[in-house]
Amino acid sequence: MTIEHRQVVVVLALIAAFMVFVDGTIVNLTLAQLALHLHASRSELEWAVNAYTLSFAAVMLGAGAITDTLGAKRAFVAGLLVFTASSAVCAAAASMLVLNIARLAQGAGSALLLPSALVLATASATDEQARHRLVGWWAAAGGVGMAAGPLLGGALVALANWRAVFVVNVVTGIPAVVWSLRSMPALARRSRRLDIAGMGTATVLIGGLVFALIEAPAQGWLSPAAITAAALTVAGLVGFVWAERSTRAPLLPPGVYSDRGFVATAAQGALFNFAFYGLLFAMSLMLQQGRGLSALVSGLLFLPLTGLISIGSICAAPLAQRIGRPAVLGIGQAVLTTTLLAVAWASTSTALWPLALALVPAGFSSGLLVPTMTSQSITAVEPALHGAASAAFNTSRQVGAAIGVATFGPLLEATHNLRDGFITCVVVSAAATAVALVVTALARPAARTERLNA
Repeated sequence: MTIEHRQVVVVLALIAAFMVFVDGTIVNLTLAQLALHLHASRSELEWAVNAYTLSFAAVMLGAGAITDTLGAKRAFVAGLLVFTASSAVCAAAASMLVLNIARLAQGAGSALLLPSALVLATASATDEQARHRLVGWWAAAGGVGMAAGPLLGGALVALANWRAVFVVNVVTGIPAVVWSLRSMPALARRSRRLDIAGMGTATVLIGGLVFALIEAPAQGWLSPAAITAAALTVAGLVGFVWAERSTRAPLLPPGVYSDRGFVATAAQGALFNFAFYGLLFAMSLMLQQGRGLSALVSGLLFLPLTGLISIGSICAAPLAQRIGRPAVLGIGQAVLTTTLLAVAWASTSTALWPLALALVPAGFSSGLLVPTMTSQSITAVEPALHGAASAAFNTSRQVGAAIGVATFGPLLEATHNLRDGFITCVVVSAAATAVALVVTALARPAARTERLNA
């Protein structure tokens, strides 16, 4: 691979990571306009966020195997095409049904983009040090995307309207597709079985669960839709277990889910995303519909939370080397639990500065947690299982995010006004983070014993 080709691959990989993660948070700032322009109900607004998360989680489980089978370049271009085309449909949508179906496709495209971009970027590395540096850049691009999402969304909505949020993807995606086809070198494909049954049943399991949590509060837990979703969830679970036991190339090898350290970290990741993404959803509606703030001002108020994540992420690795990953997890979760309670208290004030101030340590501690949990999930298993462990960990996080949004939607409406509902949501976020802290405390003795036995 020539120097020019390596540069092209790295730039495209960074663009892809930015696009994938920015779309995980940018849509939150369009919710108020979607409710106004497309007459969206609360459950439809939840789907606008969760449709992306749902398909992202379902496809992510098998995305590594798909990348190996198709080849990194083909998987990357396919993901970019799906992402760009579905963004165009989102931008032109005249109803929430069309928008949310397109968001499902958008999440699937993102799930193909993310692992293929990482494979392409690391393949261009000339040595191990360069490989680690590229992984750091790739992760940083994703972190910047997640942090920039609310502010970028608020600015685009203020300058134009909610459709501009999706048009940007099209404007960026089309040149990226052309550039990829013309300049990106192809990598050798690896022979690998695709666990189609596992991916299908996992999709039914995750989709049924999220559908039940979103629609049941509005339609009733004993409504036909809720009962059908619950039945699909159970069927998906049974089918997934059967599929994984029947194939020689399972999405979740036994060595992954039988490791207590990995299971604990996956639970922590799910609890964190439950609290964090549920908070983003609730905060967007509280600021715009509850306090009547503009999308731009609301986006600026997200900066203390999302912006400090990047700084926390930079500090996570050196801190983990000094005091150990379990200690960083414990400190981060303790600080986040405490500051979320401070956010709940600050939300009772009519002034905005107490809320902005309380979000600063919440953002920094969140930044400490994400890379630390990611590293912990991989090192918990043997090197041969790193790919499967990474996919499973990211899937658990996305499922946690979807459940968080589905849970916080009804909580917002459980009180007389959105401000009180938001306070309830923040307290629930603090409780989820406290549970993650307990999991960390319980997992530490096991981890210490394993190191001694080794």
